[in-house]
Amino acid sequence: MPLRFLILASETPDQREARRREVGASSDETYAETLRAIEPGLSCDTLSCVDGDAPPSVEALRAFDGIVLSGSPIQMQEETPETRSAAAFMTRVFEAGTPAFGSCAGLQIASVAAGGRCKPRSPRMEAGFVRGIVATEAGRTHPLLAGRPLAWDAPAMHSSEVATLPDGATILAGTRTTPVQAIEIRRGAGTFWGVQYHPELSLAEIAAALRRQADDLLEEKLVLDEAALEAHAARIDALDREPDRRDLAWQLGLDREVTEPARRMRELRNFIAHMAARKAA
Repeated sequence: MPLRFLILASETPDQREARRREVGASSDETYAETLRAIEPGLSCDTLSCVDGDAPPSVEALRAFDGIVLSGSPIQMQEETPETRSAAAFMTRVFEAGTPAFGSCAGLQIASVAAGGRCKPRSPRMEAGFVRGIVATEAGRTHPLLAGRPLAWDAPAMHSSEVATLPDGATILAGTRTTPVQAIEIRRGAGTFWGVQYHPELSLAEIAAALRRQADDLLEEKLVLDEAALEAHAARIDALDREPDRRDLAWQLGLDREVTEPARRMRELRNFIAHMAARKAA
């Protein structure tokens, strides 16, 4: 039987529609497309974890082979109806014991649900790509990072990060400016694997994200002006269309860990393989 996954969306309805207009899909829809590209036949259901409705029962969540938390602009260091709803939903996921994976905001939701804390990042933004991720001793032998080299880069877009680890958490990888780049959290019957970066995103989506956050990037002085931002985003778009362009990869400082989709999606591929093996056991 094919794997059955549940994708948890943490974008509000307005945020989902805005992303559809700008990129063509909401974050959860991007995730579903990526998961099916990795594992044809994989079944994906979607629920929102920020709409305030009660999460499904523990029994209903146990019917899934895996649960995936997609990214969003949610700020888990803030006390809002959306952050409370997201944390409550993830608490139920831990109770159910269904293995879960999340990227970016997904990692932060799981950390807060397990008792951790988030904070605004300083410097504020990690935009476009995170450089020099290095596995910890625990991460070097963890199945989430199987196949990663000693250090790697990845697509990234975030302005907050995990500040305090919850009990049961193990850091699997980090960088100098963002110590928690990959994590495992064990809580009760549940296990969560997460990354702060975005293995699910194409380079075109990263280019679109940079354009969407032009005002923030200008305010942070990460680009000189809008023309410089557009030139940078255009190079990323071109590399998405022609991933074998060595000149563009060199100009952007990217290697095959980013330019080749199978390598870029390594953590998602590892999670899916782990769930398939678990289902077959």
